[in-house]
Amino acid sequence: MTAAQAGQPRANASPGGPARETGARAGAGKAPSRRRAHTRERLLRAAYEVFAEEGFGRAGVERVCERAGFTRGAFYSNFTSLDELFLAMWEQRSAALREDLRAALDALADETFTDVRAAVTGLLAAVPLEEAWFRITAEFTAHALRTPHLRRVMAEREEAIVAALAPTVVAALGRAGRTVDDPVALCQALVAVHDGTAVQVLMEPGNRTVLGRRADLFHHVVLAYSTPTEG
Repeated sequence: MTAAQAGQPRANASPGGPARETGARAGAGKAPSRRRAHTRERLLRAAYEVFAEEGFGRAGVERVCERAGFTRGAFYSNFTSLDELFLAMWEQRSAALREDLRAALDALADETFTDVRAAVTGLLAAVPLEEAWFRITAEFTAHALRTPHLRRVMAEREEAIVAALAPTVVAALGRAGRTVDDPVALCQALVAVHDGTAVQVLMEPGNRTVLGRRADLFHHVVLAYSTPTEG
């Protein structure tokens, strides 16, 4: 496809899919900011589906555009590369995860609890693992480890996620009568447990023993990084 063709709408829609549009034609009649947001959202949803089905390393811009119903012109008016698109997707999903965790912790707060193990079990049930997203992030992480600037970006974003979660976790443990001396260390340990046990859980979905051991490990980490509040 030539550069000129990339900016033009295609006449035929893909079978069962939406009519193809360029960034300029998508959402005609709407304010540009809303139209652009709509285009980005469709590209992000399409990329998620394509990455999950084909793998991040094998999916190209053309496949994402085909799934979204846009030409390459629409893609490059929103993202400079698949790397940038993935980082936007990761930020979007990380924000959603933080909100899910806050909601789950707030729900637990409605019940006065002192049994940390029971609280951990409830929290893990409220925020389940998603196999498709795990596959996507695992592949992108491997890609980032081979790409110095992406490695730095990923590390910075992981730090931002930990910093955002720490106050919520500390507040929840405070309600349970426990004090955390080093919130960042606790959250980093929890992330490590999450990542380390995710493969086991996804390999044997529904295995109660695996799920129980995962909850046990989270519980032990919470106890190791917190102490009973005095008084």
